[in-house]
Formats: sequence, structure tokens, C-alpha cells
Amino acid sequence: QLQLVESGGGVVQAGGSLSLSCAASGRTFSGFVLAWFRQAPGKEREFVAAVTTTDDSTYADSGKGRFTISRGKTRNTVYLHMNRLRPEDTAVYYCASRPNVCSGYGCWRVGSYTSWGQGTQVTVSS
Repeated sequence: QLQLVESGGGVVQAGGSLSLSCAASGRTFSGFVLAWFRQAPGKEREFVAAVTTTDDSTYADSGKGRFTISRGKTRNTVYLHMNRLRPEDTAVYYCASRPNVCSGYGCWRVGSYTSWGQGTQVTVSS
């Protein structure tokens, strides 16, 4: 059974940094796209960043230049390094995977991801 487990959330002051990790298990994820989404209270889940099977990355405008997504050497781990955090980055962050290849905006659709983690809370105080 596919399983994604996030870690690394917490509380940080505006302007600070935080790194999230997601460990995938249950099968080999080297052929999967891995991504991060987030959901703030009262808002829809939104795309943050994705890394493809060829290590190409795509970012939502909200995190471009501040966030960096990367895959671990085992290909079953994905990281999200977040810098210059803002209060509007406060949300539950979810790791997700999809078995189908994608690129650019094609990786942004929530419904195209088939496995999800439980989420980790990120709170940025002003």
C-alpha cells in the first residue's frame, strides 16, 4: 500500500526558513511525480511545487524564488525548503504523488494526484 508521511512542520517567524520532508513507502517512486500542496483554513487546496521523474521542478508563483523542491537520492523522499516565509504561507502542507508524467502546469492539478500524506502544519507568525 502506498504511504506518504510528511514531517518538519512547525512555527516560524516571518522571514524565517523551514524545511519539510516526505517519505514515500510501499513501492518504488522513482517513476512518480512528487509534489507539495497546501491548504489554509477556509481555502481550497493549492499547488506549491512538484518535481518530475527527470528532476525537473515547477513552482506556483506564490513560492517561486523562495521555495525549493528536491528529491532524495533514494528517489522515495521529497523535500521542500522554504525561505523568507510570510504569514500567508501558513497552511497544512501535503505531500502527494502521481504515476503519470507531467511537466509545467500539467503538474498543478490537485485531482491528478493519486496518493496523499496526512499533512503537516506550517505556521508563520508576523
